[in-house]
Amino acid sequence: MLPKVAGFTFIRNALIYDYPVVEAITSILPVCDYFVVAVGKSDDDTLGLVRGIGDPRIHILETEWDDNLRKGGRVLAEETDKAFDAIPAEYDWCFYIQGDECVHEDDLPAIRAGMARWLDDPDTEGLLFRYRHFYGSYDYVGASRRWYRREVRIIRNDKRIRSYRDAQGFRIGGNAKLRVRLLDAHIHHYGWVKNPAAQLRKQFNFNRLWHSDEAVRNQVAAVDVYRYDGSEPLERYTGTHPAVMLPRIRAMNWRFDTDPAQVRWSWKDRLSRFVEQKTGWRPGEYKNYKLLR
Repeated sequence: MLPKVAGFTFIRNALIYDYPVVEAITSILPVCDYFVVAVGKSDDDTLGLVRGIGDPRIHILETEWDDNLRKGGRVLAEETDKAFDAIPAEYDWCFYIQGDECVHEDDLPAIRAGMARWLDDPDTEGLLFRYRHFYGSYDYVGASRRWYRREVRIIRNDKRIRSYRDAQGFRIGGNAKLRVRLLDAHIHHYGWVKNPAAQLRKQFNFNRLWHSDEAVRNQVAAVDVYRYDGSEPLERYTGTHPAVMLPRIRAMNWRFDTDPAQVRWSWKDRLSRFVEQKTGWRPGEYKNYKLLR
């Protein structure tokens, strides 16, 4: 029996902060029978942008963010839960995607197969994805320990499951980690790839979800554009991008200069990278899930 699948996401001010939310939604829409988008009250036409997708599977939930929730980015989890709670009970799996994430079309068959394979397995509460975190441009991915390797993006339609902390992952029944299976599929994360002016606007806004306005002013430099860190440990990406992202990639209008060969890695990153390459294990890795074998 094929599972019934609902997608869900949240978004606000997508145009001001240059979020590829249309690409995010349409990248997973082929495997979804229903899709909830929680659109927060915005200072731009984000609502019109989402409506413009024009797919009957998309159901828009208009929300208003509580900007007083500044502890740990909690408002992001609240908005995630609003979208999740709006999914009807008839759907088996719920596919979460954030506004700066995309799935490659080549991975959709493996995703479908995983949802079908573990549909009737009561031990499996979610499905885990590998991550590619692009930085500075579409040609480089983050290689240091600060980038998380995996996260849960498909969950059971069990409303005991709640978005955790700043909406990176999920927990069930309070604080229990989800039991999950690893899919042979990637999430392409583009949150650190955008025009430097838009990136600066995003950093001011995003940091306000954690800190006071004064703290944000102290953390984010008073400059006209964001300065991407050319000393960030990176690897050149040699694969392909999701087809939905290609128009955005072709329209890239800034330059990012770096030479990964010249970057000095910390001893911790070097050791962790060596062990991971040899064994597949990352020492001391934070895991927001319990991986089933």
